[in-house]
Amino acid sequence: MVNSTKRNIALFGGSFDPFHNGHRDIIFKALDILDVSKIVVTPSYLNPFKNSSLIDPNKRLEFVRLALDTIDRVEIEDYEIKANRSVYTFETVKYLEKKYNVKYIIIGADNLEDLRKWSKFEWLNRNFIWVIASRKGYNFNCDFLDRYISLFVDRDISSTEIRSGKNFNQVDKRLVTSLKEIINKRKNNEHR
Repeated sequence: MVNSTKRNIALFGGSFDPFHNGHRDIIFKALDILDVSKIVVTPSYLNPFKNSSLIDPNKRLEFVRLALDTIDRVEIEDYEIKANRSVYTFETVKYLEKKYNVKYIIIGADNLEDLRKWSKFEWLNRNFIWVIASRKGYNFNCDFLDRYISLFVDRDISSTEIRSGKNFNQVDKRLVTSLKEIINKRKNNEHR
């Protein structure tokens, strides 16, 4: 329900495992085209569709804060991290709606395949506008969405690729050393 006294925002949630320049591009593009006072970036404690993440939740939150600390109209929300469990998007939206009018939910095209499996998808689909960021190699079929906006992002970056030790030039320079240490530690533990 739209409340005219609350400011419009877009929610951009995700694992951000790790946060990279593709995520920044999505934020800048969304700020350009959406009618919002800000974008609220919400790192997840653990994606409900995954069993683990490379980077500890609190470290991912720290990385996101570092990478976005100079961008106006961006707020980092730690609600899901503080929950200390997998949190569904509808829960985060309900939490944010206490102070904002959540108008948009930003996702990558890689989420479209499983989107109908999201908890309370029908409610989300009825009440919010999806913002779908393009992703090379992923289908862009949005026919099942009630309302959506396409967000075409040129940069082709994969968090999976970065986690495997490649493409560090796509990560904020302030994060690279810590990220390399985390990846090397994980590799060393796997070889024991």
